[in-house]
Amino acid sequence: MRLPSSIFVSVSLFTAETTAALYLSSTYSSAGDQIWQGLTLLFTLVPSVLVQLTLTFIHRDLSRDRPLILLLHILQLGPIVRCLEAFCIYGSVGRVEEPYVSITRKKQMPRGGQSEEVERQVGQAEGKLFTHRAAFARTSVIQAFLGSAPQLTLQLYICILQQEVSIGRGTLMVISLLSIVYGALRCNILAIKIKYDDYEVDVRPMAYLCIFLWRSFEIATRVVVLVLFSSVLQLWILPVVLLNFLLFFLYPWILFWQSHSPFPENIEKTLTRVGTTIVLCLLTFLYAGINMFCWSAVQVKLNDPDLINKSQNWYRMSVYYMLRFVENASLLLLWYIYKTDFYKFICAPLLVVKLLVAYAIAIFFMMVFYQFFHPCRRLFSSSMTEGLWDCSSLICLVCNSASPQNMPTGKAVLEPPSTTTPKEPANDGAHDTVSDTIEDLPNDTTYDMLNDTIYDIPDDMGNSIAGGVNGDICHTVSCNA
Repeated sequence: MRLPSSIFVSVSLFTAETTAALYLSSTYSSAGDQIWQGLTLLFTLVPSVLVQLTLTFIHRDLSRDRPLILLLHILQLGPIVRCLEAFCIYGSVGRVEEPYVSITRKKQMPRGGQSEEVERQVGQAEGKLFTHRAAFARTSVIQAFLGSAPQLTLQLYICILQQEVSIGRGTLMVISLLSIVYGALRCNILAIKIKYDDYEVDVRPMAYLCIFLWRSFEIATRVVVLVLFSSVLQLWILPVVLLNFLLFFLYPWILFWQSHSPFPENIEKTLTRVGTTIVLCLLTFLYAGINMFCWSAVQVKLNDPDLINKSQNWYRMSVYYMLRFVENASLLLLWYIYKTDFYKFICAPLLVVKLLVAYAIAIFFMMVFYQFFHPCRRLFSSSMTEGLWDCSSLICLVCNSASPQNMPTGKAVLEPPSTTTPKEPANDGAHDTVSDTIEDLPNDTTYDMLNDTIYDIPDDMGNSIAGGVNGDICHTVSCNA
């Protein structure tokens, strides 16, 4: 059994960022900066409360008699206690023979067109440890995009306004950036393991490295662009942020309304309709927060039983990155036009080029990951390059169909119209071709991250554990061969 190192990293980042934020807020209080102190505490306490609620919800502590655990969560000490509990479970594995185990079957990655199925026994302690890993994987995403990302943006904005970087502020910014990148990395890995739950997924170190570099360049560039734009156009940053956030927040609800589907009732049996609505709003809220700073591999679909749209493809990813690149370039252009004298010691054109190149580097590492180091790339119906080539061909086809065809020359305009029957244009079927091309695009990277059954291990030794073993998953998702 693997050491629960991911749990330790998650708790370490959570504790370090909370401590640094509390120290920095005290310095703001001493300096009389009440606004900065309030915002710093807001971006610290709100995600902390959400993390406590998530851990309580996943472990179902409300339906179990554990008052001490609930009290520690109220005191915001839940992650630390859960981490200690996970390491205690890890240390107890193998010392006592467990009377009840479950059998799971996993496929190995196909070699030569064939895939072997391997059986494995999962003990009760191992099942509990999987539940802890699942819980902390989700809390890392919540902490990253609902706490660390806005915190990093705020502190970088304060650095520009005050024209200095204090030790406390710089420390908090570094920890926040690491927390965001780690949350994005956990989101990617968890999505892969859930999608390919039938297979033994082995993520190589080079895959981790590519994801880390991809997310680092992407998120850092996005934060710097937003801060630069807000430093010269303070009133316009609010519409930009709200437009991005509301677009991704309302998009799943609009699709749900258009589908005329019944209200989802299968999230949790103990939840009322009001509670289910709150959970769905928090889900779309997190989805919007992720897409604000980077590409989310998970597309929420409220009218699906699993709440996840499994039809994600290269085309949607390409459209997102093209639009985001154009948006970043536009914001940098507006910053360059309206920049103040504060930036006179900075080579503004070179800074713009560096940021755009950094975002292009992020896209490059993303392509390298999917093309060479994705652990399940053998199961793709097409490679990354083929998918992007299909996308570029589709865009060219749309542009050609939108351009006027058979435009008359200047000489032809002066001639009287002919009475003969005009010939049918050769490109009348262009729109059908575009539609067919969209439908035939490969569906290579389908992710399902947010709806997997979590282990519920009762304390009674007479009950056996449930579930699978690949990243605390116990449902099956079909893969594209």
